[in-house]
Amino acid sequence: MPGEQGPWAVWAKQVNSPVPRSLFQALALGQSPIEWVNRQSGLDLSDFVELVGVLRCLQQGLVNWFDKLVYDAKVGARLSISTFLVFSVIVSQLANGLGQSALPHRDRFVSGCFQVTLQILRVFAQRPYFPLYGSIFASFSGEYLRDALTYLDEPLRQAEGTQEKARILTLLGSSMRALGQTERAIAFHQQALDIARAAGDTPCEIANLNHLSRVCVVQDRFAEAINYSQRAVILSRQKGNRLGEANALANLGYSEVFQAQQLEQADPDHFEMAIDRLQQGLELSEKVGDRQSQALCLSSLGIAQILIEEPQPAIGYLEKGIQAAQFSGDVYLQGQNLAYLAEAYYRLQNQAQAIQMSCLGMYLLEQIGSTSWRQPAGLLTILRGQLGETEFQAMLAQQRAAIIAAIGVDGYDHLPILLNQYSS
Repeated sequence: MPGEQGPWAVWAKQVNSPVPRSLFQALALGQSPIEWVNRQSGLDLSDFVELVGVLRCLQQGLVNWFDKLVYDAKVGARLSISTFLVFSVIVSQLANGLGQSALPHRDRFVSGCFQVTLQILRVFAQRPYFPLYGSIFASFSGEYLRDALTYLDEPLRQAEGTQEKARILTLLGSSMRALGQTERAIAFHQQALDIARAAGDTPCEIANLNHLSRVCVVQDRFAEAINYSQRAVILSRQKGNRLGEANALANLGYSEVFQAQQLEQADPDHFEMAIDRLQQGLELSEKVGDRQSQALCLSSLGIAQILIEEPQPAIGYLEKGIQAAQFSGDVYLQGQNLAYLAEAYYRLQNQAQAIQMSCLGMYLLEQIGSTSWRQPAGLLTILRGQLGETEFQAMLAQQRAAIIAAIGVDGYDHLPILLNQYSS
């Protein structure tokens, strides 16, 4: 039954006070905290203090518990990351809703929420597992968190230029890139880069050079992408930052692969240097246990193999890249790998697998709001044209069980809507 599963529903039954119970019930139903605030007419200062206190105690208690999961520290870290992000967004959305309300003490409520949001984010930024190379997508589910970036952006504008702010801006910038909002991503990363340099946070500085390289690739500015990644390689080696070096080598090889493609130099010799850098990055990322850089290297190696007309070995790289991206929680990279995996199967004339992978990639990328969903949608449109509507639908039906196993019935039913949207 809707609203009966998940932690919010459990907590709603455990609190006696009507205000937190009402919010938890709304969250259990996937409703936005903004919508919830709009339905409140008698919220006073004591209600507000109680609500924020309950949320903070929940967040701190969960993080403390997850940080102690010694039997699986990586799982504990991922759960802690999700907790920090989810609660910071919820409190920030409360501020947004309160700012639109006609409640008394509205300005004090909004200011209090922003301060609490900043406290959560600052503590998060100081944790050793802070994801300098990650994004926020693995931490959220439900429509009410789709605009999470917008709500985190506002309280950060009120914060001073500190090391913690640089790290949060880094996380938001990488998420903006995945959404296709490249100009905003550049603005976040440039600001974070300046703050990190001033604060002497070298790992954060290296991370932003790497992220700027990735954004430049998206914008087809490959020479600049190579420049940023080369600077990241040099700085990371100077400082002994092996994580930054692994990611920098991945970005350098990735940039060179796309630059060679742009120059229409599809001869394998032109990709040799880029592939060698990616192999170096993959080896180093495996040594340091960085699944994010592993996923990027594997993805880039798979793309390189496709570009040099070697789709069979590309499949092996891309399948491993999907596994690494799933482990690191990078939904964008999962979707991108699936899109290129579909391309590899298409070149091998395996239409059934091409359809399945295109559907999964299209759905995942669209769900996080990334404009990249149009790439696999385009391949599906080509396949439909080549096979004819009847055969295409029959082949799609054959893949139904595998697709539903990955994205559920609702996801499968959403696929025709996306295809129609692409074609219109």
